Amino acid sequence: MPISIRLPEEIEQRLTALAEQTGRTKTFYIREAVLEYLEDLEDIYLAEKRLADIKAGKSRTYTLEEVEKRLGLED
Repeated sequence: MPISIRLPEEIEQRLTALAEQTGRTKTFYIREAVLEYLEDLEDIYLAEKRLADIKAGKSRTYTLEEVEKRLGLED
């Protein structure tokens, strides 16, 4: 799926230089960057959403003891 992005000129220049020096495309490096950091971004934003839900009373937390009991892992 094609996607267009606008990058600051400095980043565009760095990306162009990297592509030229390595013989790879700018698209290759953009794809690599997205793949490398997407999981981290998902973790961050989903954790922030979960925290907001807990603070708003829309979700709750569980103690380790509650989880162990529910999963039958009690000592």
